[in-house]
Order: sequence, then C-alpha cells, then structure tokens
Amino acid sequence: MTTPAKTRILLADDHALVRRGVRLILDNEPDLTVVAEADNGAEAIVQARTEQIDLAILDIAMPRQTGLQAARELSRLQPDLRILILTMYDNEQYFFEALKVGASGYVLKSVADRDLVEACRAAIRDEPFIYPGAETTLIRKYLDLAQQGDPLPARAITNREEEILKLVAEGHTSKEIGDLLVISTKTVERHRANLLQKLGMRDRLELTRYAIRSGLIEP
Repeated sequence: MTTPAKTRILLADDHALVRRGVRLILDNEPDLTVVAEADNGAEAIVQARTEQIDLAILDIAMPRQTGLQAARELSRLQPDLRILILTMYDNEQYFFEALKVGASGYVLKSVADRDLVEACRAAIRDEPFIYPGAETTLIRKYLDLAQQGDPLPARAITNREEEILKLVAEGHTSKEIGDLLVISTKTVERHRANLLQKLGMRDRLELTRYAIRSGLIEP
C-alpha cells in the first residue's frame, strides 16, 4: 500500500521561537511536514520559488515584506500554491486583505495549537478557514457594508507605496530602499512624497506610526 504524500509546508515568521513551536505542531502530524523556513517576507518568496512547496504559512508582521505582501506576490507567481496567514491580530481589516491577496485562511497565533492543523488541511482541500468566533463578526461587518452600499475596506496606498512605507518605517535610508527594491533613489523619494501627501502626514515618525497601526511593522 502506497503511503500518501505529505503536504510540504513553508513556514515564515521572524520569531525563531514561534517557528519552532509551530513546526513541532505540524511535523507531529502524519500528513504534514515543514520543508522550508523564512524569517521575512522576501526570503519566503525566495524559498517558495526554490523549494517544492504545497502550502505557505505566513506571519503578517515580518521585516522586508509583510506576510500580506508576500502572499500577494506568491499568488501572482504560483497561483496553485495554498497560503495561510498566521497572526496575533484579531482584525477584520487584515482578514479581508488576506482574502484579497489570495490566502485560504487566517489563523490566530493564540490558538494555533488548536486551529492550525485543521486550517492546513482545509487549505489543501481548497476550502477557506476562518478562526472560530470570527464568523459572526465578519458576517455582520459584511452585511452592514452591503446594506449601506459601501465597498469592502479599501487600501489607501498602492502595493509599491506599501513596500516603501514598510522599509521607511524600519529605518532604511532612501538609498538602501532603492537597493533593496532595485529602483533609483529618486523614485524612492517620489513614492515617499506621495505617501506623505496621500496620508496627510509630515515626516518619517508619522509614517512609522501609521505603519504600526496598519500591521506593517511591530511596535
């Protein structure tokens, strides 16, 4: 009798202890195995492109690129790849954004030991996973928006502006950002000026506070 193939998982989180704990949970299951790890969103993309991966589990708040940014890019590069967002944020805006960037589910770190294995199996079956307790809030929010004729929560800035904002908030200079994103310093400065104007802000400090509120970096 042939042994069923295990689901090959990429685990991305910038905290080594979290990765270790999550890996113990997943590797203890007969049908799941972690084959690659990353500590930032950019590395997660590299790993997903070089390793044979069935499922990517991405933390939201990571350096270089967030889990949502990485999910957006991975969905574009590998449409068949299943993606789960693992986060400490019980936040409906992040949930809606996770769905928009192609994630199959949204799992809270606080209950990962209870929900993550089920979420992985649901993702492989191409079924959505919503953490228990969130359904009522999310459905009520959706119905309220629909009743008012409002669209789902929109992103205020473009994908590129979000990348620039995150790196600015992490303390990178315009030259460093240009080198990381392979664009000119002048282009970085233009995006930064657009961010300040769009968001009605004056300086790096205010951009950093906005990035923290948006979950792009951790406080």
